[in-house]
Amino acid sequence: MAERSSFVVVANRLPVDEVTTPDGERQWRTSPGGLVTALHPVLTEHGGTWIGWAGGTGEAPDPFELEGIRIHPVPLSADELERYYEGQSNATIWPLYHDAVETPVYKRRWRETYRLVNQRFAEAAAKVADDGATVWVQDYQLQLVPAMLRELRPDLKIGFFLHIPFPPIELFMQMPFRAEVLRGLLGSDLVGFQQRLAAQNFVRLARHLLGLRYEGQSIQVDGRKVKAGAFPISIDTKEMERLAADPKVQARAKEIRAELGDPKTIILGVDRLDYTKGIELRLKAFRELLADGKLKVGDAVMVQVATPSRERVEHYQTLRVKVEREVGRINGEFGRVGVPAVHYLHQSYSKQELAAMYVAADVMMVTPLRDGMNLVAKEYVACRADTGGALVLSEFAGAATELRQSFLCNPHDPDGVKDALLRAVAAEPAELKRRMRVMQRHLRTHDVAQWAHTFLDALEDAAEGRDPAPQST
Repeated sequence: MAERSSFVVVANRLPVDEVTTPDGERQWRTSPGGLVTALHPVLTEHGGTWIGWAGGTGEAPDPFELEGIRIHPVPLSADELERYYEGQSNATIWPLYHDAVETPVYKRRWRETYRLVNQRFAEAAAKVADDGATVWVQDYQLQLVPAMLRELRPDLKIGFFLHIPFPPIELFMQMPFRAEVLRGLLGSDLVGFQQRLAAQNFVRLARHLLGLRYEGQSIQVDGRKVKAGAFPISIDTKEMERLAADPKVQARAKEIRAELGDPKTIILGVDRLDYTKGIELRLKAFRELLADGKLKVGDAVMVQVATPSRERVEHYQTLRVKVEREVGRINGEFGRVGVPAVHYLHQSYSKQELAAMYVAADVMMVTPLRDGMNLVAKEYVACRADTGGALVLSEFAGAATELRQSFLCNPHDPDGVKDALLRAVAAEPAELKRRMRVMQRHLRTHDVAQWAHTFLDALEDAAEGRDPAPQST
């Protein structure tokens, strides 16, 4: 019999990585990430369990404990990984929820496997949750889990948080098993979103698709209330500030500037290589500014980090070709020997190296076509202890609601992106400092720990039938 916990997190991935030590021993270590950072204190305080996939295919490792967290691995076969994760989650739901920037692909066998895997996660949670426990289900891969879990364990307090956008009714209605997904989410006591508009979309959808009554952000389902609300996720602000202040990171930032030829302006992009991130459009805007003579190679250089992502999914393979072609075109037309216009880095970097890049960059470009939040924008702001630097930010990133002192732009409008970038480059230091200070103050009071605390308090209220406190952004 598995040890039972009063607090359970259910997520697609476990918060651990398997590593090999120098002497060849296989060990588990906690993986870096905001969600782990936020929930670690809650999990350790309550002897909590984290349920998720450990990576790899075939048999799952036995449950174990690491740094005070009980780890409960769930197995996935190679077929399940392809159909549930790469297929239904990332080729169907991901593009649909991101405004169908790429056309979603719908396949019956993917949906069947998604259902099967969600049932496996729900059964694992039912097994380890103590009587009346709180279970927090995370993200789009597991949208059927809340209803499945409620059927197995009606005694539980169940929360769900969607880290990506939630689409308007017209888009959601394309989903072949749309009613089942919506009912899955309605198994929760509280459904959390990044933005108020997403929560409103969800509530209206319940009325439109299932004919359910609602009042405010509260939906009547099977004689109980399901609350919806906005809970914008954040970062470990203090940790990012500490990292940026580290003398080694500061020294590395100076090295980066020197390696780039000490240009007047370093423009930085840091993204997963994903079609929602607007990388190709950002590069085209930069190319046009060089062609117009408004930016000059040598004075301005762009560094684009594109972390490898879902490389077995066709959309991502196509995107990589397009981005690398655009980089080649810019460097071919505007670069000089030893002085490229764009430094393109298709690899992963440590937190320390990314912090050094943030410290070194004069302008950070975060221009997704659609994003639930985008924590890179917040990380950049937190790292600018010198209160310099400029953030060019898409209106369609969740972060735009909070970081209003950034240089906002519509990423679908190349002229708008160019204008925002030029304003950021030309802004007076005093103006940049003023903008950055306001955004930093916000992040210090709205960090990831506050996000988790606020959601869990609201879940407690929702499960007890009280109205949660309204959320501010």
